Amino acid sequence: MGWTLITGGTRGIGAAIARRLAAAGHDLVLGYRSDEDAAAATAAEVRSCGVRCQTVRADLAEPDGVERLFGAVSEQLTGVVNNAGATYRYAPLAQTPVEEIRRTVEVNLTAPLLVARAAVLAMSTTYGGAGGVLLNISSGAATLGSPGEYVHYAAAKAGVDAFTRGLGLEVADQGIRVVGVAPGLVDTDLHAATGDADRVERMAAAIPLRRAAEGAEIAGAVAWLMSDEAGYVTATTLRVAGGR
Repeated sequence: MGWTLITGGTRGIGAAIARRLAAAGHDLVLGYRSDEDAAAATAAEVRSCGVRCQTVRADLAEPDGVERLFGAVSEQLTGVVNNAGATYRYAPLAQTPVEEIRRTVEVNLTAPLLVARAAVLAMSTTYGGAGGVLLNISSGAATLGSPGEYVHYAAAKAGVDAFTRGLGLEVADQGIRVVGVAPGLVDTDLHAATGDADRVERMAAAIPLRRAAEGAEIAGAVAWLMSDEAGYVTATTLRVAGGR
């Protein structure tokens, strides 16, 4: 098993994925944007599982961010988890600033596309790689549309689902499986950061399972899709959204 790179791998869902993959024996490269304390803490947890861990600071929305991230990886990659993303507020589209819409699409669709491109160049047997798995973190919002909250974010995540399908077919004969996980409501600090700390409790009643997911439940789906047990799964996205 080679190294696995996780973008946004030091907080929230990304950190949960890092812990789960470390437990499965993955050596990890964790990308992060700015929170050095969280990066150090997550790296320490990962190393306590007996695997190696490298952290790389890179803002994927910057012009050279993806290149800097992949350029810092000196070992052979056989896995990439395209996890980094962000929302900035909950509001109808007409009340969302234009620049915020642009940045949301940049962070949640353009940057993941560029990460996917770099992943193919690193892992494809066509380009001298050993093959591997690219896993894209999407969102249940991609099909729900998220009216009144962030339709621009939902649209960006729908784009992630589309390129998971298309790229998966494009590189199927190059040793790469491309898969996705679309989480629903997850109990992380994201909601408080966007100004709605009570969102998890408020929205739980609309979910058939009547609760938000824990990060570990999303990480479990990721770990399975990246394992040999899912070796015949590609070009598809697994919804992990409590029935919603």
